Amino acid sequence: MTVIVDYNTGNLFSLMSALERIGAEYRVTSNPDEILSADSVILPGVGEASHAMSELTERGLDKVIPLVKVPVLGICIGMQVMCSRSEEGRTDCLGIFSNKVSKLKDTGIKIPHMGWNSVENTHSPLFTGISEGSYFYFVHSFAPECNELTVATTEYGEIFSSALAKMNFYGTQFHPEKSGEMGERLLRNFINIKI
Repeated sequence: MTVIVDYNTGNLFSLMSALERIGAEYRVTSNPDEILSADSVILPGVGEASHAMSELTERGLDKVIPLVKVPVLGICIGMQVMCSRSEEGRTDCLGIFSNKVSKLKDTGIKIPHMGWNSVENTHSPLFTGISEGSYFYFVHSFAPECNELTVATTEYGEIFSSALAKMNFYGTQFHPEKSGEMGERLLRNFINIKI
């Protein structure tokens, strides 16, 4: 059973619908015991980093998420709060990924980055069966820097990490649940990862 972590950071309907379309069993919860006993965990989220961290901390989940031993997927702000620190609200995050999160550089492009963009340099089980340069849906103004944990990149005024991986922890800056067939394939790949 996949657990979707409910920590008051946005509408979960799109993610629930995508999991239903691929036939995945899931439960929405903020209960630490259910999170720790899941087969896989998804940390979704939209919004602002300091709010997301505050909500995780209020529920004691800032201590629980790093202890999870099964595959964990952070989506958008869910991935950002798994990083070390976010410029957004000068927020200390969970520190699972060593990447820092910064505001996208204003190079004359429209911010937030909203819409479809290609994902390159993919090297992770998340992208099995997904062609290099496939398009995914993004909505964000901040993104993680590139480092050795980067398993996919996207260019929007600058090159940033569009996916990260470290041991059983994975993250995507894009929204697989809003990315059609490729997004559903990525979610299926995630659920099928065995640790």
